[in-house]
This record gives sequence, structure tokens and C-alpha cells, in this order.
Amino acid sequence: MGKTVNKLRELTQRAGRWLGLADTPATPTHTSAVVSDRFDTMAWREIYDQAGTLRELAEDLNEHYDYTTDLLADTFLSAYKAAPQLRDRAEMDPSRAVNHQVVSTMMGSPEFAELRRETAGDPYAAAMAVLSQADGLRRMLARAKDAHTAAQHAAAARREAEQAADAVAAALESAGEHVDDEGTVPDEQAAAVAQAIEQAQAAEQAAAAAAQGAEQALTAVQGGLRAAARQAMSQAADDAREEAALMRAWGIGPGQLQRMDFDTRAQLAQRLRGGRLGQFAELIGRFRQMATGERARRVENAPGELVGITLGDDLGRVIPSELAQLGVPALRPVFAQRYAEARLMLYESRGEQVTGQGAIIACIDCSSSMQGQREAWAKACALALLDQARQATRDFVGILFSSAEQVRTFRFPAAGPYDIATVIEFAEHFFGGGTDFEAPLSAATELLAAEFNAEGRARGDIVLITDGQCAVHEDWMREWNAAKHTLDFRSFGISLGDRGRATTSGSVLDALCDNLRSLDDLTDTEATADLFRVI
Repeated sequence: MGKTVNKLRELTQRAGRWLGLADTPATPTHTSAVVSDRFDTMAWREIYDQAGTLRELAEDLNEHYDYTTDLLADTFLSAYKAAPQLRDRAEMDPSRAVNHQVVSTMMGSPEFAELRRETAGDPYAAAMAVLSQADGLRRMLARAKDAHTAAQHAAAARREAEQAADAVAAALESAGEHVDDEGTVPDEQAAAVAQAIEQAQAAEQAAAAAAQGAEQALTAVQGGLRAAARQAMSQAADDAREEAALMRAWGIGPGQLQRMDFDTRAQLAQRLRGGRLGQFAELIGRFRQMATGERARRVENAPGELVGITLGDDLGRVIPSELAQLGVPALRPVFAQRYAEARLMLYESRGEQVTGQGAIIACIDCSSSMQGQREAWAKACALALLDQARQATRDFVGILFSSAEQVRTFRFPAAGPYDIATVIEFAEHFFGGGTDFEAPLSAATELLAAEFNAEGRARGDIVLITDGQCAVHEDWMREWNAAKHTLDFRSFGISLGDRGRATTSGSVLDALCDNLRSLDDLTDTEATADLFRVI
């Protein structure tokens, strides 16, 4: 009796494997390849909601491929997370096998580490990296289209196998409801259990074959995915570095950027790249780098820049070879004698002490002849002076001028916030008229006078950058000299492309400026390096 197919115990034993599958769902629920927590998910959802370009990319990809929003989330998280961890493929829903392979290939590329130097912890930069990789993602998804189809078949076959297992459990449950006191199941219910078991066996075999086919399809496209991934990651890394350098060139710090939402930051980057501002970026970056280097070389109330070797008795500047004599007992008396005679070899240095205390004011000629490279050079120099002022906790004022009635003043108080919108407006504004020196310089002296009267600060610095000459009235010149004497400010002049005339003794610029230099090479930022040591 125990061996008959109608016994519930035998049916249960035959169905045992499928009962286990039915009780424990086999299909993994993970649809993301990168392990993430709720905070990571919140960062992705927030940037996705802010960035219309990300949503447009998702919609475009979804028209041709499946689960691409999940892929974009994985791409974002791999760039954003401090230590991204790739989930094991066995834990993934089989339908996302291509997503897993794409992300795995990207994270395994040498360019991935380069990209993450710019994107880790920065949701905006990580989102921009996703957008930069858009073409690469399209190429990878196109290459993996057959593999994706195979993965879909494998996922469908896996679901059918699970459903078949559930059918075995249901058939056995029905048989149990009809069993008699001796444990015998009616023929109809017993046949249903046997049929469900056969179907489950067939479904399992089909699922295994489909999974093997999907694995082979993925293996076949790995080479193509690797090449496309490296190209995409390289492009994204280049774009991220370029934008980071652009922001640094304009003096926009990470803290300022993190306070901007996605659209504001993206629009700012686009504005700085395009039009006239795009022509300024390289010069601005070079000026800032040069000025930073000059500030590093300058030490107030100290010797300063090394220029050679001299003789003396300053032990703080003795060269190493002289000090080495102290390590040889026989040479110590020689060292002592040379010290007594002030004939020790010392480093000779030249120092320049900062004397300016009032505001730094840059007067920038915006006449029609300045348009182009001259304007870019002048404003790049002015923005470096803005950095100089902020480093020294001094007010900065930018005065743009052209004809007498064309003067515009931009004020940047030392204690105030760094308003990048005002900086950009200062860089973008241009008059294109004639040239008049009196109006901007009068405005500059009025500002220094107001500063002196309100706070008692004198010794400001006025820097005039122009490519032209214009006459000034004698009465005005007397007022200029009187203001210089009263307020004790210094005036510096930089003449662009006008070497012979600007420095001629008796010229207007020569009379206006305590320190005047001319510049023909507008690619040269080092020509004014000494200015940043003195101001």
C-alpha cells in the first residue's frame, strides 16, 4: 500500500523539492546593482527631481530599452558614494543582468577612479557625470541588446518555474483535503499532483537553459562593453575636471557650489563656458594661480624672496655648508672667527612689505578699443585683485568706465558674502564708448575718502588698466594730487598695447600713476606679478 502513487506520503516526498521552492521565493528582489541605503536613495531622488535633463535622458532611454532608470540610478550612485559596493549578480533580479554588467564594467575601468576624484560626495557632479556618459550608455545598451533579450527570457523562465512550484504546492494541498483515513488520495487529485511535478521539472530545466543562454550572451558582449565604458568614463572624467577647473578659475568654492540647486549650478556652468565669459576663463585661472603664488612668496616683516648669497652674522640665514663646520671640531674656531668678523655666508633676500590698508580699487577701461583680448586680460587681472583684497581683508571695488557718463561701480566689502552673480555681472558688463579718466578716478577717490571718514582707513590702492590716453583738466589734476596727499593712496597704471606712448615722461598716465608699466603680450600674466607682492 505504501508504494502506490495514490498515497499522500509518497506524493509529498516526490513534491518535496517544489514545496521548498514554493515556500522560499527564488527570484531576488534587488533591482539596483550598487548597494545603497535610504540616504543614498534620497540623494538620487532629490537630484533626479531637480534635474530635468536627467529625466529627459531617462525617458529617451526608456523608449528603446527596459529598466534604464534603474541603470541611471546605479551610474549616479557609483560616482556619488564614498565607497560604492557592487552587489553580487546572484542577488539581482535576472531582468537587470545587463544593468549589472554595464555598471560592473564601468566601475572596473581605470578611468573610474579618475572620475570619482571629482564626483564623490557631490550629487551635482555625480549627476553631471551621468549626463556626460549618456552616449556611452546608449552604445553599451545597444551592444547588449541581445544579451538583454536573453536576460528577459531567463527572468520569464525563472518566474514560470516559481509558478510551477507554486502549482505543485497547490495540487498537493488539494490532495490533502481529499485524503481518506488510510492516507489514500483519489486518482484525480493524485494525477494532478503528478502532472504539476512534471511541469515543474520541465520549467526548472527551461529556466536553467535560459539562465545559461543569458550568461553566454553577456560574456559575448563584455569586450564591446569594456571599450564603450572606458570611453564614456574618460569623457565624464574630462568634463568633470573641466567644470571643476572652471569653477576654481572663477574663485567659486565647493561650499558655494553645494548651496546651489542643480539647475542654478548647471546654468552657472553653462554661462561661464559660453559667450565672452568663456574666453576669460583661461586667463582668469592663470591670473589667480600667479597671484596665489606671489602671495605665498611674500612674508610681511620678513626678508622675503631669495636672490643670492651675501656675508654677515645673521645665524638665521646661514647657508648649510657653513653650519656643517660646527660638526667638525677642528673647524669650529674658524666658524667662530668668521662669525665675529661678520663674514659668514648667508642667504640674501629681498622683501616687500605690504603697506596698503584701505580698499583696492580696479578701474577698468571698457572703451570700444578694449573689446576682446584686452578686456579679458584687464578683467582677469581685476578678479585676481579681488582675491588679493579678500585675502588681506580689504574692501574691493571694481569700476568699469568708458565715456564720461559711462561709469559703473561694483562693490565687494571685505566682510560681506562672496556674491558670484555680481562677479559675473562685473565680468560681463562692457560699454564700448570713448575714454575718460576723470570720472572713474574721481569715483575711486570719493570711495577712499568715504572709507577714511567713516573708518579712518587710509593708504588704499587704485589700479588703472587701459589701452588709451586722454586729457585731464589742470584743476582736476590738482584735486587728484591733493586727494592722494590727504588719503595717502597709491596709484598703479597698466597700459595695454601702448608701450611707447604710455610710459613717456610727461604723459597723462605717467602723471596719474606712481607705478606705471606697459604690456604688449596679452598672454603674459607674469608681467604684473610684482603688483601682487606690493599691493
